[in-house]
Amino acid sequence: MIKATCFGEILWDVFPTHKKIGGAPLNVAVRLASMNNEVALISRVGKGKKGKELIDFLNKSNVDTKAIQIDTKYKTGKVKVTLDEKGSATYDIMQPRAWDYIELTQTALDLVKASDVFIYGSLASRNITSKETLYELLKVAKYKIFDVNLRQPYYTAVVLEYLMTQADFIKFNDDEIYEVAGLLGSTNQSFDHTILFIAEKTNAKCICVTRGSQGAVLYIDNTFYYNSGYHVEVVDTVGAGDSFLATIISKLMKNSNPQEAIDHACAIGALVASREGANPKIEEKEILNLIG
Repeated sequence: MIKATCFGEILWDVFPTHKKIGGAPLNVAVRLASMNNEVALISRVGKGKKGKELIDFLNKSNVDTKAIQIDTKYKTGKVKVTLDEKGSATYDIMQPRAWDYIELTQTALDLVKASDVFIYGSLASRNITSKETLYELLKVAKYKIFDVNLRQPYYTAVVLEYLMTQADFIKFNDDEIYEVAGLLGSTNQSFDHTILFIAEKTNAKCICVTRGSQGAVLYIDNTFYYNSGYHVEVVDTVGAGDSFLATIISKLMKNSNPQEAIDHACAIGALVASREGANPKIEEKEILNLIG
């Protein structure tokens, strides 16, 4: 078992016909907890029914909610999600929302200090209050995992570079790594060389890049590991990368072989993409059947 704390947005993903609980930090936390890890979440929700439902869901998912703050001024997070014909999502992220105003508390500091891993993204830095809280928590974290998760227009090169240089482990998707490398001055279009460029610029010990249906690449201990993906019928891609990240963290922190870790993570990511919503239940036998 590992002790993990996630930081950032928790919200409702609102689709044209329905709504689902989401937010990358929440999705990662729920998947980590489903793998018998001890997981806490630092965030903020509005006072009212929608915020209470998020906290109730997390409690039922065995995620510690004592560091989730209640805001009396701002509403609970909401994102309007649009899916294209391939199930790929685009997001309209409402602002300001409660998770933009996460305060630094002793409870949050104690959780991060006691955790084996601290997981954070870039979106929670769009507002100065949550950004300053994150920066303080990074000072006390033992092992820092940065889920890049770019959402226009809520990031700058300066903030991204700082968050990367703080990280031990950085996770991108294939579009994000080229965009971020370009912001840092890279003109190389080779995939592996771009990963090496980021590693050199940030001193990150581990870099992982998801590639949608083409699987993922993991760079760790100066070695590349590859998975070419698993074929599934995609329903929607919401949360697939979050479940991938939770899985590879859980495996690597429990000293799994890196190839086994990336294979397992790609399988879970594919299975999530084959279901509706970000947090479907996945059975171990389904993973093993897909890996073969």
